[in-house]
Amino acid sequence: MMATPDRAGGILQDDLDAMFARLEGDWPKLAGKTIFMTGGTGFIGRWMLEALADADRRLGLGVQVRIVTRNAAAFAQKAPHLAGHASFAFVPGDVLALDPGSDRYDYVIHAATDASADLNQNDPRRMFDTIVTGTRRALDFALAAKAERTLFLSSGAVYGVQPWDLETVPEDYLGGPDVTEVRNAYAEGKRAAEMLCGIYARQFGLDIVCARIFALLGPLLSLDIHFAAGNFIRDAIAGEKVVVRSAGTAVRSYLYAADLTVWLWAMLLRARPNSVYNVGSEEGISIAGLAERVATLLGDGGFAVLGEPDGAWNPGRYVPSTAKIRNELGVEPSVGLDEAIRRTAIWNGWRP
Repeated sequence: MMATPDRAGGILQDDLDAMFARLEGDWPKLAGKTIFMTGGTGFIGRWMLEALADADRRLGLGVQVRIVTRNAAAFAQKAPHLAGHASFAFVPGDVLALDPGSDRYDYVIHAATDASADLNQNDPRRMFDTIVTGTRRALDFALAAKAERTLFLSSGAVYGVQPWDLETVPEDYLGGPDVTEVRNAYAEGKRAAEMLCGIYARQFGLDIVCARIFALLGPLLSLDIHFAAGNFIRDAIAGEKVVVRSAGTAVRSYLYAADLTVWLWAMLLRARPNSVYNVGSEEGISIAGLAERVATLLGDGGFAVLGEPDGAWNPGRYVPSTAKIRNELGVEPSVGLDEAIRRTAIWNGWRP
């Protein structure tokens, strides 16, 4: 269920206003530029396009964006205002078969990754191959298109299991996933993809900035996929008890989608060449604590922790240090966890 248009639109418009203001000095850098984007119809990609379309409307940037997608018609039904935007061209295609031809682009944004837990569990070879081969195709595309910069959306999963005594994991942490555990196909795929980025930067001179993204919340997030926070919000606004099947001791943190969007555009437009940044929140909370928080904020406070064995890929901490991106790019989280929960819920039909 989604909020009524006035309520949903109000939340999104507030976020668009805030994002525009925080990036007001950056948007003019895109005037007359061309961008090629994969993953533009996904959760993160759509947020980036929403912000860019808004900035283009306000400033008349004249930016042109080509978005490759496997199902342009489905996205047009979901977001007709983006599909019909004069600066955006949605073209059918697959990241595994990119062909730049003779086209030239100023920027390439590679955001296409299926973070499906089902795919990771049932077809890990496809998961790994899609990430690694898809990234190589995107980098080959950027090279042929003579792009001045490529933004690659990686994942905090590259660090593997975060030690309990490490409160926040920094970019120079040298841990990694257990390569003997097939469930780490997604995480190890992202590590291999980052290695490709390093190779292309050194061997071919590409400027590639990598965003290691952690957990997220916000409007446009599907509540029916495998992410605990979304599932908890879904159940609470439906009047149901919020249930944690595990012991709920795993710790996560959640960055609001509008903050994520500001950080990613800032990375593309003013990060140092070949930089890597954590993108997430430092506000850690246990899964059990999150269930209680969601139930209290949105429902009647009913929640349960069943204590079953935790089959998640990371039953420990998953909280980044964001000191590097805050210090170098001057960005900060603007929406805390409680407000992120409320805004996500309102977007999906909850009435305070």
